[in-house]
Amino acid sequence: MSTDTGLGVAAFVVLPLLVAIAVGASRLAQLRHDKGIVTAAIRAVLQLALVGAVVGFALQTIWGALAFVGVMLTVATITSTRRLRSTAVVPRQLAYCALAIGGSACVVLLLLILPGVVPRNPETILPMGGIIIGGAMNATTLAGRRLLHEYGARFGEYEAGLSIGLLPADAFKLVASPTAGDALLPALDQTRTVGLVTLPGAFVGMVLGGASPTAAAALQLVVLLGLIAAEALAILVTTELLARAALPDGRTVSS
Repeated sequence: MSTDTGLGVAAFVVLPLLVAIAVGASRLAQLRHDKGIVTAAIRAVLQLALVGAVVGFALQTIWGALAFVGVMLTVATITSTRRLRSTAVVPRQLAYCALAIGGSACVVLLLLILPGVVPRNPETILPMGGIIIGGAMNATTLAGRRLLHEYGARFGEYEAGLSIGLLPADAFKLVASPTAGDALLPALDQTRTVGLVTLPGAFVGMVLGGASPTAAAALQLVVLLGLIAAEALAILVTTELLARAALPDGRTVSS
């Protein structure tokens, strides 16, 4: 049996078991994500199968890679918007998510690509775009949900701020902004523990591909710091936009 065949057989046995473990843990902990875990696993299988067929075409030209990055940005925006809407419905929420994710990702990617910090070719632009956009999406979702939840939980304090003359944006930031920083913790912890707790994919992939550990470490550092920059910008934009949005009554915001 070849290595690929053995890996495939093992995957068909182990992957369902991993999903079952995740669902069991979710049910025991009452996380209410049982269905979401199964749906996410099925979608991942189907999407990766499709992406495997499409990426080959996207990697042939710069424009193909940029088009695929545009698709990533669109899906990330829709995903983040859906997550925030489960907490509260805010006017122009889709546009806010697009600006937070797309704006922060574009700033970081341009700083990495235009000066030549990373090679200007499809093989680099595509994965780098996916990593940065994915990080910005996660930060936007986590920050937005925390901000809206805190606004709802402390709505009385928000109204008290308005009663003493604070503008709505200032009152919102006063009660909600301190929690938004929690969205940056995963990226900070990943960077702090890199090489000690985790060996990220870019580093391992380059080393396995024959690159020197020094070159692999340099690229991984670019990725990690790029993620922190993109996520910090996404949190900032999300906070500023929600602070100035036409927010619903805090008593209607779900936890």
